[in-house]
Amino acid sequence: MVLRPPVEPMLAQARDTEPGPGALPGGLRFQPKFDGYRAIVFTPWLAPGPVLVQSRSGSLMQSRFPDLVDAAADLPDGLVLDGELVVWVEGRMSFEALQRRAVSGGRTAARLAQEMPAYFIVFDLLQLDGQELLHVPYGERRVQLEQLFTDRGLSAPWTLCPETTDPATAKEWLTSWTQVPGVEGLVIRGSGQRYLPGARALYKVRCRDTTEAVVGAITGTVRRPRTLVLGRLDVEGVLRPVARSTPLRPDAARDLAERLTPAGPGHPWQGVRFTASWGSRTPLDVVLVEPVLVAEIMVDTAQGSGAWRHSVRFARLRMDVAVTDVPPFGAGAEPASS
Repeated sequence: MVLRPPVEPMLAQARDTEPGPGALPGGLRFQPKFDGYRAIVFTPWLAPGPVLVQSRSGSLMQSRFPDLVDAAADLPDGLVLDGELVVWVEGRMSFEALQRRAVSGGRTAARLAQEMPAYFIVFDLLQLDGQELLHVPYGERRVQLEQLFTDRGLSAPWTLCPETTDPATAKEWLTSWTQVPGVEGLVIRGSGQRYLPGARALYKVRCRDTTEAVVGAITGTVRRPRTLVLGRLDVEGVLRPVARSTPLRPDAARDLAERLTPAGPGHPWQGVRFTASWGSRTPLDVVLVEPVLVAEIMVDTAQGSGAWRHSVRFARLRMDVAVTDVPPFGAGAEPASS
């Protein structure tokens, strides 16, 4: 059966550490986890037709990326590639530029394709010459994918995702490569895995750093806080939202409940509308609190416009750190002075 969109991508479940050797079928394969848009590219089979670029949610977005469509002339017919869309600006990956391209069409999309070229980092092969490969073990799919790049001499915007079977090399990637903007951590696959659309059958490990932020609001109640909304001061001394935490541990919630104070008049977030997650329009009900407590948090490398896009983890309160000592808005994971 020839694959046609929508095809649900195979997903990954988060882990704090790399899994052991027997965690997935076959030997483990490690790849860098890039901070872009998951996408699946389809070239037509047996009849003239358009190149299709499908998002993770199943929508088609090839009109947003005309440069990628043009470059598909280098690809054979009947091909389906799974990978990550990224955009380079001034020598670095830019999630903000990628977002801008993903919502632009027509002449604007064509202009941005020239100014902010897209790249497709390929990490799996789902169909070749019209023959779907979902049932084929990943190790064999990888061999065919590498051969495709060699035979076709593929180059930018097509990029073969780096891969290693050496755990020591993978740990080095996790510590050194994640210092590069746009690389978040690792994705781990099993050599013997079939492709399972929609299943969280892979593992992902994000690099996390420890830093500080100010508690500006909570969900739940002051006496029973559930999550934290955190901020940092900008250059004008205004508290700007930067992150939302994962659900608090019961002991952490109890400790915070003893120290939180409901906000009085003049809170900098009075009237601010919060949403449930990055890019979401679902409103989030929050309770504003006096922004006097500093939280130590664990964050990953995915930032945009000065804020973390993924939920952060609360570690502890830093009663020894003043609000003015917290790293400023936009400073990333730089820790406060100890």
